Amino acid sequence: MMGYIWGGMIVIAFLFGFLTGDIESVAQSALDGAKNAVDMSMGLLGMMCFWSGLLEIAKQAGLTEKLAVCIRPLTKLLFPKLKADSPAVTAMVMNMTANFLGLSNAATPLGLAAMAELDKINPQKGRASDEMCIFVVINTASITLIPTTVITLRAATGSADPFGIIVPVWICSILALTVGVTAAKLLAGKTRRRL
Repeated sequence: MMGYIWGGMIVIAFLFGFLTGDIESVAQSALDGAKNAVDMSMGLLGMMCFWSGLLEIAKQAGLTEKLAVCIRPLTKLLFPKLKADSPAVTAMVMNMTANFLGLSNAATPLGLAAMAELDKINPQKGRASDEMCIFVVINTASITLIPTTVITLRAATGSADPFGIIVPVWICSILALTVGVTAAKLLAGKTRRRL
């Protein structure tokens, strides 16, 4: 579907360029856009490689296990049915750590691993458990200490203050997470009781 949308936008742009007699500007804009996309991708790639490498070093140094111990009271509160030493808890902590550092791209495979572990202990296969739902909320509305991707994008596009968004990101992510987890906890198990 997205291919049709993008294709339609390109056809419309060239059509208007042809009708207004300014097809050269449309062609130049397409080339400039392609160049900017490559430049931005390279900037993002460098930042993602750096933070992903740093996260891997933290994992191999055992820092994630220490972080899991620190987060354990929170994970016990949010996921009371899970054992503290469950592989699902470890995978979720890794995902939360990546999201906390603003590594949304690095957090995705960790989140998938956490969901796979949660699915292994899910009593109703094919239906999301309460733990899965709460984890999706935490993953989606996670608190981000360093919004790496957004800062990199702002820097790549010439922002005078690429770090100026940090405090608003903290406020928004804390509010989103609080509302999301509260709603997930209030609604936990309600659909199962209706079935």
